[in-house]
Amino acid sequence: MNILLVDGYNIIGAWEELRRLKEQRLIDARDRLVEMMAEYKAYSGWRVIVIFDAYLVPGIETKNVQHDVEVIYTRARETADERIEKLTASLISKRVRIYVATSDMTEQNVVFGHGALRKSARELEIEMQSTQSKITQTVRDIQVQKPSSKIQLRDDIAAKFELWRRGNKMND
Repeated sequence: MNILLVDGYNIIGAWEELRRLKEQRLIDARDRLVEMMAEYKAYSGWRVIVIFDAYLVPGIETKNVQHDVEVIYTRARETADERIEKLTASLISKRVRIYVATSDMTEQNVVFGHGALRKSARELEIEMQSTQSKITQTVRDIQVQKPSSKIQLRDDIAAKFELWRRGNKMND
């Protein structure tokens, strides 16, 4: 099993599309990232967990699922990096391969020490673009292969069939 842990705000700060959304409304950038990770999950089959920092926000940790992606907001005084380290340590096993998506070099080194593999924000962005292209192409291929659902008939023939369908008898 493969698991992708995503440092949410790090990725938002690194991807142009998400940075632009963040300038308008942070919640829109977060939602878009989760939507993109849902596409990634659907295509790759990986378990995806997005972690957002709530370091300066009072309160408890919250977990929810959006678009089949697990989303964690850390508790007060806990950084996303700390939560990712804990998750990495608790999830790692011989049958689980963990990837951490962040461009924070210190975090990459720490999780690498726990046995996780790293994906920089740029690597994940390139992979996402490739995934979106593959999804688009797959949809196009399906649409091309899909047979026409109707047989093309002249109007007079279609009218006769409609009469038959309704149980009306025809004289001609």
